[in-house]
Amino acid sequence: MVYYRDKLSGSLLETDDGYEFSYDNQYLLSENPMPISVTFPLQSELFQSKVLFSFFDGLIPEGWLLDVAQKHWKLTGNDRFELLRTLCRDAIGAVSILPVEEEAND
Repeated sequence: MVYYRDKLSGSLLETDDGYEFSYDNQYLLSENPMPISVTFPLQSELFQSKVLFSFFDGLIPEGWLLDVAQKHWKLTGNDRFELLRTLCRDAIGAVSILPVEEEAND
């Protein structure tokens, strides 16, 4: 689940064909919704990509911070989606990512 300033804004899924992002309908209908990025304007239509969207990939830490996180959570650098789901709960900036199973437990 994708959050913008602690408000559920949409969902990001990994599919057999790549990745899909869609805004949550309640978010779109809320007062003054903001796009999570200029590359994701507010719309009800689905965004699709064969590779992880650059915006989301850019949320993943780099360098020594990525190394520390990978060792701590025993992750490989090859699965960018798993890195995003695991490491971007408290990302710097307005957008954060929570795995669906964790969202259900809150």
